[in-house]
Amino acid sequence: MAMAVAQHRESSSGSNINKHLDNGKYVRYTAEQVEALERVYAECPKPSSLRRQQLIRECPILSNIEPKQIKVWFQNRRCRDKQKTEASRLQTVNRKLNAMNKLLMEENDRLQKQVSQLVNENGYMKQQLHTVNASTNDASCDSVVTTPSHSLKDANNPAGLLSIAEGTLKEFLSKATGTAVDWVQMPGMKPGPDSVGIFAISQSCSGVAARACGLVSLEPTKIAEILKDRPSWFRDCRNLEVFTMFRAGNGGTIELIYTQMFAPTTLAPARDFWTLRYTTTLENGSLVVCERSLSGSGAGPNAAAAAQFVRAEMLPSGYLIRSCEGGGSIVHIVDHLNLEAWSVPEVLRPLYESSKVVAQKMTIAALRYVRQIAQETSGEVVYGPGRQPAVLRTFSQRLSRGFNDAINGFNDDGWSIMNCDGAEDVIIAINSNKSLNSTPNPVNALPLLGGVLCAKASMLIQNVSPAVLIRFLREHRSEWADFNVDAYSAASLKAGSYAYPGMRPTRFTGSQIIMPLGHTIEHEELLEVVRLEGHSFAEDNAFLSRDIHLLQLCSGIDENAVGGCSELLFAPINEMFPDDAPLLPSGFRVIPLDTKSSDTQDSLATNRTLDLTSSLEPGPATNHIAVDAPSCPNIRSVLTIAFQFPFDSNLEDNVANMAHQYVRSIISSVQRIAIAISPSGLIPAVGPKQSPSSPEALTLAHWICQSYSYHFGAELLRPERPVGDSLLKNLWQHQDAILCCSLKSLPVMIFANQVGLDMLETTLMALQDITLDKIFDETGRKTLCSDFAKLMQEGLAYLPAGICMSTMGRHVSYEQAVAWKVLEADESTVHCLAFSFVNWSFV
Repeated sequence: MAMAVAQHRESSSGSNINKHLDNGKYVRYTAEQVEALERVYAECPKPSSLRRQQLIRECPILSNIEPKQIKVWFQNRRCRDKQKTEASRLQTVNRKLNAMNKLLMEENDRLQKQVSQLVNENGYMKQQLHTVNASTNDASCDSVVTTPSHSLKDANNPAGLLSIAEGTLKEFLSKATGTAVDWVQMPGMKPGPDSVGIFAISQSCSGVAARACGLVSLEPTKIAEILKDRPSWFRDCRNLEVFTMFRAGNGGTIELIYTQMFAPTTLAPARDFWTLRYTTTLENGSLVVCERSLSGSGAGPNAAAAAQFVRAEMLPSGYLIRSCEGGGSIVHIVDHLNLEAWSVPEVLRPLYESSKVVAQKMTIAALRYVRQIAQETSGEVVYGPGRQPAVLRTFSQRLSRGFNDAINGFNDDGWSIMNCDGAEDVIIAINSNKSLNSTPNPVNALPLLGGVLCAKASMLIQNVSPAVLIRFLREHRSEWADFNVDAYSAASLKAGSYAYPGMRPTRFTGSQIIMPLGHTIEHEELLEVVRLEGHSFAEDNAFLSRDIHLLQLCSGIDENAVGGCSELLFAPINEMFPDDAPLLPSGFRVIPLDTKSSDTQDSLATNRTLDLTSSLEPGPATNHIAVDAPSCPNIRSVLTIAFQFPFDSNLEDNVANMAHQYVRSIISSVQRIAIAISPSGLIPAVGPKQSPSSPEALTLAHWICQSYSYHFGAELLRPERPVGDSLLKNLWQHQDAILCCSLKSLPVMIFANQVGLDMLETTLMALQDITLDKIFDETGRKTLCSDFAKLMQEGLAYLPAGICMSTMGRHVSYEQAVAWKVLEADESTVHCLAFSFVNWSFV
């Protein structure tokens, strides 16, 4: 009996004996044997490791254990590890689901409040409709429907600033968790277990607003620290400077901040903000960082530099962060801006009036960034060998910032305009003070004796998806790039090597190898190294490799993703690729121009542009409605191109000429590529089915040419007189810009040939929005008005040289313009007016 008790104590003692099940029987191991097995397992967890077998043989204490029993022990040990890992993962998922459930319940409560508010407003409106007399005479009704304008308190003393801060906090919370803004779900962003968060945009409010909320596995103070450092995650933020900071009486912090934002294109000025930022803790423990614009000049450290910016307004915005049980935080983000869209060309205003653009560039980007940091901190994200996540993020930020610097060309950075080519609007800028040093004491500093030259341009493209275009440019570099120019940029990385591109011609083998470095959690951004293989033409160096390496950042190439823009940025690097490698980014940015109404049927119902290109397609010349977006998407985008080149002062003119010609060739290549990969494969065939009163495409082309011959006694299309399809094609490809406008109280454009569309910098789909008065400047309008009676009486008019305007806001000069009445077949009914602009160019 005593022996049995002793054996029971021995078998149940965890300090001396470890039991494992082997074929239904427990095998006992001593503590020393278990410790030895644990050491072997820790060093070699893989079962087929030869090193494990060697360690087992070298351990005497394991010599009396059968190999089969050791194998079973390792199997059981591995199963326990998997169970622990799975249990930990399930606990984490459960915590996240509980937090997300709580977030969804709060969102549901907010929506119920919004519904109640809408019901009350609906009831009030019904009451007003039934009491017409009271609504017109009762002054109290005016007080209900009229919202008094908000006036800021005195911002020159701490008490006034605290009052503004408390008001900002109240307004921000009403937007983040209340019903102050009519939020609707962000198109294409559906909440779910795999979603980053819940995203919404404003439906109808002053300015543009976006809202996001989600779960982040970081502490509130860490999240607030990251989000307050706006330049680290917001690529369009050029500079953020805190001018004043002081403690508020309630333990919060008030800061006065001057912020500068980059402009996304070369066509509009950048924005800046003068704001108050308030950081405080609520009674429930939630951390709040809210911000709003202040009245006053607040021009920042350099008034001359601030003159290059347009002052925008930030309405109450910010971050609400509260901790969750079990770790992590729930984050609410609100961005509400007034970007002063009046100051940009009309064609770009959708970028500054779209809440979706603000959501993608700021709100969603902020939530994605903190989640990226959280996953990197927890070890969920694994990058390439030898590269830390922070280093790769820095490379991405440097590429984006360098590209933005080149596009904007701020004077305080040392940029100045060298010349501007009016025909293609290629801008050549030079920076003699540009430094490629990336660290305070760089090892890889470049001795730039001359500086950096940038050739940049923006243009309108149509009917091609930005994601498709950028993906094609990434995968088919040989279709648009010049290997010799890439070789010049790469050679400039070497000290004192500024050879002109034509001095050492190199042959590109066509091989392009893309090596990934890292990506963001949703793969919306890729960082990679590209190797271009090349060889010298010279016989003595025929076997000498001239490979080029590029650090490349690619974003927005997923067609199914809802993205603000698509980019392909790259910079030459050397083979060693150190962490402080100097970067001189170049590349492409494509931004879709979202229309105010995305409803296809509405756009078809309002579109009255003549589809003269549909007859250029093979098959019967019938009009059709392009309803299916994938087959014929009516997409307009702005493409911005910028290429930077270091140069020696002795080669400044040579490099400038090379850069100018190179960017012009790239523009031509991109236009050709855009046409080739567009769904139509040729000129986009868009537009509605013509009404009975509208002529067919061939008929209108015939009327235009016949009326020209009737009024001027000469042929519009010379030397031969084409007929049928060839007539329409020749009219479309005519060297002069030919436009037609309707005969209404406010004439609108109904047709333009290809050159006419180029001159107006628009598309067939957008042509309907252009009125005749918008084309001419003030002098041109006066001239047209004075000659209009003669035009209608005699049927033709000659307009002297003048200036007209493109939809991009650029001036277009022309040597002469002629106008004539387009008569229908009976030669008595006037269908429209036609204009022909001769020898035009951008100025």
